[in-house]
Parts: sequence; structure tokens; C-alpha cells
Amino acid sequence: MNAPNLIVPLDIAQPHSHPPRRIFLTGGSGYIGRNVIRHFTALGVEIIALVRSEAARNTVTTLGAEPFDGDLLTAALHEGMASCDALIHAAADTDHGLGGQAQRRANVDGTRRVLDAARNAGIAQAIHLSTESVLLDGKPLINASERHPYPARFAGTYSSTKAEAERVALSFNTSDFPVVVLRPRFVWGRDDSTALPQIVAAATAGKFAWIDGGRYRTSTTHIANLVHGVELALLHGVGGNVYFITDGEPVMFRNFIARLLATQGIAEPTREVPGWLVRSIATVGESLGRLSRGAIKPIVTRQSLATASVEVTLDISKARAQLRYTPVVAIEDGLAELVRARTLVEPH
Repeated sequence: MNAPNLIVPLDIAQPHSHPPRRIFLTGGSGYIGRNVIRHFTALGVEIIALVRSEAARNTVTTLGAEPFDGDLLTAALHEGMASCDALIHAAADTDHGLGGQAQRRANVDGTRRVLDAARNAGIAQAIHLSTESVLLDGKPLINASERHPYPARFAGTYSSTKAEAERVALSFNTSDFPVVVLRPRFVWGRDDSTALPQIVAAATAGKFAWIDGGRYRTSTTHIANLVHGVELALLHGVGGNVYFITDGEPVMFRNFIARLLATQGIAEPTREVPGWLVRSIATVGESLGRLSRGAIKPIVTRQSLATASVEVTLDISKARAQLRYTPVVAIEDGLAELVRARTLVEPH
């Protein structure tokens, strides 16, 4: 199965000279969404954020966005999108477990509903936030470009549903409604409520172990670099295209995770496990989980291993050329920012 990679000559692209005036955002209370709101409201852009709970409503309101009550399948989505110039679809079910119909409804059906509503509301352009996980099958992914095909067998339901969501999103692309897909890898940095808290929890509980020593390379994407990429995609993105967004040069996985933990005052874990063993445990655990219809939860899955047990590195040449993308935050600066943030909240 080939990955969508419609190569559109740059001379027929219709770049925008400035960001949209009004954006409809899904996933606004999530890690990426919160930073999208901060970034664009600082530019004077109005954000209408889809919310499905009182907590989400409070979050986006505090950040300066206007909440719109509903979920990805709400029939009245187009009403919230009225007068918006652009859509940023950042919402997704990111569960790396066994997945299921709920994940498919959110990632696939939800994407179809959101893009359809945006098109019917007359929105001029859309950015679909995807992931490098659409290419993962558990084997190393080395310096992959956007031409890299989808795998014959996905690592798990998260990968497969996000790949299908990409295809759905790009099926809406037309000259009047350009749709651009962005694929970050390992989003990290300030205000992280996803990866870093999980790593910290595992390390402090003594449950963290380096798979095969963790000595393989990885691409990463600081949150500021991702939202910068979103802005550039709105300005210069060519409809129908997919772009990787990362911090640039890959880093050694073990070194990066150890330095992330150090920003939180946590020493580097020392325990190591062989990859073949943990993959065998994942295979058995998934089989038991399915046989028990979810009653037995696997302690690790092939989906989670695919993101963190082998090299996953990406080539961002296309984003550099077409989006004029250059990372705005270096890894060193992002790590220093995390140290400063911890220092500010710790008692003296």
C-alpha cells in the first residue's frame, strides 16, 4: 500500500501571505491543541475550539479561544465553523493499546465528519495532524521520506486508524479546499501532558527499561517546532501533500530520554531488556487480550514498542523546500526550557 504523496509543482501552489483570520480547532484542550491556541492567538488569530467537557471548555477559554460544544461526530459542527477561514484537525484517540471501535470512530469516522463539515461550511483550507506512526510495523524506519509506503501490516490499531484517517483527509483535497497533512515524531517540550509524564511515571516506579540498550537513533519534534510547522503549512502548504516536521538532526534515543528525565531531576535508569523478549511478551499479551475480549490488558503492545524500541528517523527535506521550514527551537534550548519550568514550580 503506497503512502499518499501527491507531488504538486510549486508554481501552481496558492500560498497565503498571512495566517487565517479565524481558525476552527479540534483537540484544543490537548497538548498540541493548547500550544496551537497560544501560538495563533499571539498572532491575533481567533480560535474556535471544539470542546466536549466542562474541563476542556475551561482550558481553551483560559487560553483565549472561543469554545464550541460538541464532539467529532456532532451533526452541527458546521455551525461552529461558520466564518472560519481554516481548520486544524488535531484531535485523535492516541491509545497505544489494543484499540478498538472507539478508536476507529474517533480517528477515521471523526476525521471524515470534521473534514466534511469544514468543506460544507466553506472553510478555505485544512491542516490534518497525523503521525509518523502511520509508517510503523515494528521494524526500523531509517531516514524515511514522505514517499515511504504504508506497511503491509501496521504495528497496531493506532497506526492503522491514523493511516486511514490520512487517506480520508486527503480524499477531501481539491483546488478550492486544499488539505495538508503534517507528521511530527515524538512531540515533546513545555507543557507536555503526554510523553514526558508517562516516562517520568515509569522511571520513578522502577518500571523503565532500555530495550536493546536504547542505542538507536530517533527523530523528535519540539512542540514549538510543530506549531511553527502548522503556521507554515497554512501559509505555504501545497494541498494534497504530506510533510514530516521534526527538530532536524536525529539523536540517540537513550541519550535523549535520559536528558529528558534529567530535566525533572531523575537519574538515568540502568535496567536493560532484550528486544526479542519484550516483543514476545507483547505478542502473547495481545493474544490474551483479544481472546479475553479486553478483560486481560497486555503490559506492553507491539504498537508501543514500534515507537520506542527501534530506530525511527525522518527526512524533512520536503518541508524545508516547500514549507520553508527550519526548526525554531534547538533540542538544547528545549531541554533548558524544561529545567527552568521545573525550577519555577519547585519550592525553595
